[in-house]
Amino acid sequence: MRLPTQSTDRGFSGRLLWDLLTFDKLMTNAVVHLIYWAGLAIILLIGFGMVGAAVGIALREATGGNFMGILLAAPLLIGGLVVLGALVLLWRSFCEFYVAVFKISEDLAALREQAAADQVRARAALNQTVQR
Repeated sequence: MRLPTQSTDRGFSGRLLWDLLTFDKLMTNAVVHLIYWAGLAIILLIGFGMVGAAVGIALREATGGNFMGILLAAPLLIGGLVVLGALVLLWRSFCEFYVAVFKISEDLAALREQAAADQVRARAALNQTVQR
């Protein structure tokens, strides 16, 4: 088990560089949030593609008063929107899983630091008892 490192006053830039080099502080939560929004943008583009395909089919087949194009486009539009909703939910759950995993890691690091502090206090109390 790795003991927590002693924090020294390095200033903001020095502390940031130290955290990046030693992995003492995980920056993954911010990265996961950026990836989440980028993924939502891609899903939105897929949704625009589905709507565009449905409208394109409806316009192509609706020449001369033929309503067959609308009958063909409606299931594509409805199915596309359902798939789009499912993709958003899956993407959200995928990103939440990774955020939860990294939160657990941060909580374990805090517990490790607390256990080390408790151990130091217990040793100090034992030393005081032995000296009496």
